[in-house]
Amino acid sequence: MVPFLLLGLLCWEMTTAPGASGASIDFPRFHRLMEARYGRERVAVSHAWEQMLREIETLPEQEKIVRVNSFFHRHLSYQTDIRLWGEEDYWATPLESLGRGQGDCEDYAIAKYVSLRKAGIGDERLRLIYVRARIGGARSTMTQAHMVLGYYPTPTADPLLLDSLIPNILPGSQRTDLTPVFSFNSQGLWTPGATASAANPVARLSRWRQALERIRQEGVTW
Repeated sequence: MVPFLLLGLLCWEMTTAPGASGASIDFPRFHRLMEARYGRERVAVSHAWEQMLREIETLPEQEKIVRVNSFFHRHLSYQTDIRLWGEEDYWATPLESLGRGQGDCEDYAIAKYVSLRKAGIGDERLRLIYVRARIGGARSTMTQAHMVLGYYPTPTADPLLLDSLIPNILPGSQRTDLTPVFSFNSQGLWTPGATASAANPVARLSRWRQALERIRQEGVTW
């Protein structure tokens, strides 16, 4: 297993990416869009999200992480992109995920990322991490692509992983079923032993750009 903290930085730039400061959410706009797209009954969920984010504003960071993680495990259930969107790999916005009440691993990670940015946690402490997840037990050699959200209290810390598969938040060192492939946020992309010959991150993460733009259109600014 490649340790999560040994992911090297491959620098890149996203001209439309969120900045290092926290996120701001236009909740009146968000609620209007929720009702227009998913019906009045789903607005209660977006109000619950707003209320939760207001309640955690002054809490310590690790308590914020627990509250955000718990919220999405209560309000979302797992579903594949094919079933939800008719696509093999669609990265949903928080509005789309809360509106449907369902999402896959990327959707959970993105919704938690946006929430924690709104809660005031700096971008440098958060990474969306692509992993290979071992399935079929400890002796299995079968893996599947998966995404989690990592919280790094310090740049070299063993990250805490927020996962759609389990409700518990565990350090990366305890998730021996996960092998990190690459991770990213608005500041850069990290790969094991990154070199100049690594895959073009702009092409690799085009869905991230597209998701960020849709998130912006739905009332989230950075």
